Amino acid sequence: MRLGGRLAAAIEVLDDMESRHRPASEALRDWGLSHRFAGAGDRAAIGNIVYDALRRKRSAAWLLDASTSRALALGALVLEWKMSPAQIDSQLEGDRFAPASLDDMERGALADRTLDQAPAAVRADCPDWCVPLFEQAFGPEWVEEAAALAARPPLDLRVNTLSASRDKVLAELAPSGAVPSLLARNGIRIPPIEAGGRHPNVQSEPAFRKGWFEIQDTGSQLAAELAGAEISQQVLDYCAGAGGKTLAMASAMENRGQIFAFDAEKQRLAPIFDRLKRAGTRNVQAFADPARLEALEGQLDLVLVDAPCTGSGTWRRRPDAKWRLTDRQLELRLAEQAMILEKAARYVKPGGRLAYVTCSVFPSENGAQVAAFLEKNPEFAPEDHAAIWAARFPGMEAMARVESTGGIVMTPARTGTDGFFVALLRRTG
Repeated sequence: MRLGGRLAAAIEVLDDMESRHRPASEALRDWGLSHRFAGAGDRAAIGNIVYDALRRKRSAAWLLDASTSRALALGALVLEWKMSPAQIDSQLEGDRFAPASLDDMERGALADRTLDQAPAAVRADCPDWCVPLFEQAFGPEWVEEAAALAARPPLDLRVNTLSASRDKVLAELAPSGAVPSLLARNGIRIPPIEAGGRHPNVQSEPAFRKGWFEIQDTGSQLAAELAGAEISQQVLDYCAGAGGKTLAMASAMENRGQIFAFDAEKQRLAPIFDRLKRAGTRNVQAFADPARLEALEGQLDLVLVDAPCTGSGTWRRRPDAKWRLTDRQLELRLAEQAMILEKAARYVKPGGRLAYVTCSVFPSENGAQVAAFLEKNPEFAPEDHAAIWAARFPGMEAMARVESTGGIVMTPARTGTDGFFVALLRRTG
């Protein structure tokens, strides 16, 4: 397929999402199933246009002065593919599968407008109701921080040191452009793709099948590092999900000690079993039965709570979620987080540590949630987050927003990661 056909397909997918209120991944999957003639390169390029259109939805609509699927897709080509109107027209001409060339109104809008003239919320590419949340989180830098959540993400990997070294994995993945992560001690990064390109299918690599590495955003890796699981400790991953942080901690603990990976939803926990087997992890018990937690009350050195949240820090990878999120959903998450923190705290022994993690950048889910918990639970006290960050990542103090008693915020703009929050609390009673 030429670019014109790919553009037409992306518009069709965006229309399908709008009319049927579907996630992007489902709409793209179904389009591929009903258009089997499209090759892997075609599907990747179509997906790029769709995801770029969703990431840059407000700025694309503002540039084209329209919010149709066509306007969003064309805006994606201008903003992310760096194509001029003349270049777009040249690609569409003579392609019978392409949509119509740019009309006079579209050309005029692109000629008359630049994002420098756009309102702040447009340049930030975020919903209006989220603006106060970003302002509260980042102050004068809120537009830059929000806009970074609308950029294309890299592909991050974590080396499983139970099976391989980082140098060994880097050698295996050299053709992909893989480089060591700047912060994560066992991290590897493949840079963001450009235009219609696609990331390598690293899960087809022999090294992946042998358990040498896992796909995991650097921010998630850093959160696991900051939690500080140590050899021979007793650890609970209270909202373990698919097990990314469980696996990272098991590797850091060198398969010693014990990790209890719990999630109340069996379906969320299901992928962990194959991942544990592939990684050669032997110090993890994974379960969804809350009755098994009773014996752990007051016994654990570390309890990690990767709390369910709005996921605002993951908008680079899941941009459609940005536009589906509502203030009501945020309220529900806040109540859920408070309840989970109270439950998880019971399992921390005196002198033990509670690590609270979200993949959100909203203060109400992060520092405010921790402050409310501490007010109700005076037997817990915050660790010195500035000292912990400096000790773990010396010389990198400027790469995170750190409040000594409030927690650590990592973002795409400052840290080069997805958005993550980490707070570390010590049980003193």
